[in-house]
Amino acid sequence: MEKKKNGQDFTIVDIANELNISAATVSRALNDHSDISEATKEKVRKMAQKMGYRRNKIASGLRSKKSYTVGFIIPSLSSYFQTELLTVIQNKMHDYGYNVIICQSNDSFELERQLVNTLYSYRVDALFTSLSLYTEDYSHFQPFIDRGIPVVFYDRVPKVDLPAYVIIGDDVRGGYLAANHLIETGCKTLAFINGPTSCKIYHDRLQGFQQALKNNNIIYDENYVFSHPLNNNLTWDDCRHLFNDFDIPPDGILAANDTTAITVLQYAKENQIDVPSQLKIIGYSNDPRSSIVTPSISTIDQRIPEMADAVVQAFIELVVQGKNVTTEGSLTKKVVDISLVRRMST
Repeated sequence: MEKKKNGQDFTIVDIANELNISAATVSRALNDHSDISEATKEKVRKMAQKMGYRRNKIASGLRSKKSYTVGFIIPSLSSYFQTELLTVIQNKMHDYGYNVIICQSNDSFELERQLVNTLYSYRVDALFTSLSLYTEDYSHFQPFIDRGIPVVFYDRVPKVDLPAYVIIGDDVRGGYLAANHLIETGCKTLAFINGPTSCKIYHDRLQGFQQALKNNNIIYDENYVFSHPLNNNLTWDDCRHLFNDFDIPPDGILAANDTTAITVLQYAKENQIDVPSQLKIIGYSNDPRSSIVTPSISTIDQRIPEMADAVVQAFIELVVQGKNVTTEGSLTKKVVDISLVRRMST
């Protein structure tokens, strides 16, 4: 068997000629068709491997009208929640023969819009998105919706109903459980370091926080609530403000993610504020780091395996089985429960 000239790849016709069978038989064998015997399939596979045959996914996709690729747009690859979720999801989708293109919006609406357009041009079979912090216009998803290409929003989802599959955590309940836990442990003055409420998850966590205060007859004071991107510098500024500028500093702080809770703990240590006797802290997401700092930080577990299962189930229904679970103006909604994890910080 001579090598092809000019760097050209071998085709199924070349394999067929080597084995003296039809190209159609080779194609069916490579696609594990039930009409082809196992012995023939094995011969074809061995010859394909020997010849270095590469299947032309683009051509196959044009024939089947499928790319066997799904697109993911996430806010940040540095997020524990997102990376853990994607690890499970990618492995499951690969089991079904699908590849995953992962894009990072860096919490930029404009970049998110560009990435949606790019994935549309790549003809992905579905789009899975966790929105940027500031996405309030959803028109860039319309080409997918208009053509019936499945769109799944998870975790950070639109504030309005779209004909899409929506998977969310129960963030209202999460905010409520966290604040209520601080109150049950004796806190009287609560502060909340939250993300921007343009993002639904932070809007919902604030709603739960407010409800817990109301149910416990504690007056809600917006001066003790900060809504901005969650990073170390801004959190440090919040703590300085709370403990230097207020006549009554907080004795309990809810942080909208565990990274922020850890920063609050660092501030407390550097400023001789004892945790938990003077200040109780609770975070959100159950990042493993929250369990190894001293004292370990109480948190809200977002149940990543259950969220991942819900995303995979949406993939199976919409992409593998081809179900149309949405109609114009409606959506399919899955709410994943959360739970309180009590540790030494409270």
